[in-house]
Amino acid sequence: MKEKNANINTGTVDADEIERFTRMAGEWWDLQGKFKPLHQINPLRIGFIRDRACAHLGRNPNDPHPLSGLNLLDIGCGGGLIAEPMCRLGAHVTAIDAGEKNIKVARLHAEQSGLTIDYRATSAEDLLLTGAQYDIVLALEIVEHVADIAQFVEVSSKLLKPGGLMVWATLNRTAKSFAFAIIGAEYILRWLPRGTHDWHKFLKPSELCAHLRNCGIEVTEMTGMTMNPLTFSWQLSPQDLAVNYLLVGKKQ
Repeated sequence: MKEKNANINTGTVDADEIERFTRMAGEWWDLQGKFKPLHQINPLRIGFIRDRACAHLGRNPNDPHPLSGLNLLDIGCGGGLIAEPMCRLGAHVTAIDAGEKNIKVARLHAEQSGLTIDYRATSAEDLLLTGAQYDIVLALEIVEHVADIAQFVEVSSKLLKPGGLMVWATLNRTAKSFAFAIIGAEYILRWLPRGTHDWHKFLKPSELCAHLRNCGIEVTEMTGMTMNPLTFSWQLSPQDLAVNYLLVGKKQ
């Protein structure tokens, strides 16, 4: 049975996607489980977000808590893999996910880790209705799973304060991404269950940039994330956006 929450505004929520990730919720913090790829790229994502946020907001990235005092929103937080390190960097973190089981897992892990994070089983649309806005908004590995991309980008942008920073991470729609992210990750290496991704929902950088410009977001940086197949280590690669890429935008 599909997990449903009658109280959630589901305009951008894809019920099939929520059901798929709910089935895997117990494995969010298993380093060798179905979310192993996210654990592998997490150090790179954390450092990227920290450094870009500090550069944009005039903070010192070498400070133990460089995001102290900033309100940060993590949309589609899953089990909290990004929310927790952002909290450790000093941010006041609100993390949302439409899957209630994901939120339960995230809350439990945060409690066990001694972290205070405002986890909510809700949608971006419902959060927007509260009038909340944030200094930093993260939408990592989520846009390729939503039901209405244009609406999701619009709602996410409205949750960002003027002058605030957004960071997106997603998959490009290329032949290489089909080979690596679907055939390789789901069928050959079996890092992810088959059907985790729909290649047709991947976004080309030009498409995501167009949506963001329509919402008053200026794109300031794009860079790829590439994996060394021998060491399984990840690095930033501004010249290679063919599979995974990160995008930074600021609200005008």
